[in-house]
Amino acid sequence: MTTTLLAGGGTAGHVNPLLAVADGLRARDASDEVLVLGTREGLEARLVPLRGYELLFVDKVPFPRRPNAAAARFPGRFLRAVAEVRRMIRERRVDVVVGFGGYAAAPAYVAARRERVPFVVHEANAKPGLANVLGARGASGVGVAFEGTPLRGSRVVGMPLRREIVDLDAHALRDEAARHFDLDATRPTLLVFGGSLGALRLNTAFGGAWRDVLDAGWQLLHVTGQNSDLPDPGAAGYAVVRYVDRMDLAFALADFIVSRSGAATVSEINALGIPAVYVPYAVGNGEQSLNAAAAVRAGAARLIPDVEFTPDRVRSEIVPLLRDDAARDAMRIAAARAGTRAGTENVIAMIDEALRR
Repeated sequence: MTTTLLAGGGTAGHVNPLLAVADGLRARDASDEVLVLGTREGLEARLVPLRGYELLFVDKVPFPRRPNAAAARFPGRFLRAVAEVRRMIRERRVDVVVGFGGYAAAPAYVAARRERVPFVVHEANAKPGLANVLGARGASGVGVAFEGTPLRGSRVVGMPLRREIVDLDAHALRDEAARHFDLDATRPTLLVFGGSLGALRLNTAFGGAWRDVLDAGWQLLHVTGQNSDLPDPGAAGYAVVRYVDRMDLAFALADFIVSRSGAATVSEINALGIPAVYVPYAVGNGEQSLNAAAAVRAGAARLIPDVEFTPDRVRSEIVPLLRDDAARDAMRIAAARAGTRAGTENVIAMIDEALRR
């Protein structure tokens, strides 16, 4: 029996690939033990137990960004966190550690190294977080979701994805999807979404240009976000929904997508081979633009900066693409080449390699 400790969390970007790998390990051999290390404050505190995995806690110790009292306390707090994880590794007889970034990953990497237990790093974003930058220096294997991610010794393995995406048969689900959203399965569909909270820029742009999409012969599935007040004009072929709990159906109906470019979003769209235009979220360290960069280079997608995304830009760039079958076909072929549904299996293969070493 092998005991694997999966470390990471904080946000869905860290938790979801972690859970995909956990499910893959459990499906392969139910006798193996899968443990998860996280913090009490992160999203993992709710999602991991719901999925049926044992969650071990480590204190959240943020890396200091400026010299202050918290920075002075950091070394002692971090060393205590490392000592706690070392105790867990010994007591639970952990054979291998896999980190996905976030506050729990950094002490897990140091603890694994000091206990001489192999560890593997997976980075979901094109711009890696500090924990994974540090962890990559001594890891047995480093996997990244996007080509060009600057991590030492890394190789592209893709993103571990939800099973409903990995197993999606868009053709088989298209009729059901059309009924679900009250749209026509025989007409091409543009899917627009900006995440669970929506994206004001996307909503404003398509709120002013939805008629142009319909006039191009397409129908529009517009996921506005739960807090949006964008009015629904009630037009045939324009479905305005606040939230979608069956994104597999939305993807099954989508022939083209306009969306933000979070790591999971780009990975899922690429894996499904759907051409896209990305409008990266402008707040942060520019990671959303970087996440989309490989797909853009491959010809699978185009990128429009957030500040430039207006109703007029929809009319001048999106609508012409909807009318250009050859351009979309080329993007679709490139997307199928750029994406993979085997991210989970690829990470598990890295774990097996680390154990053999």
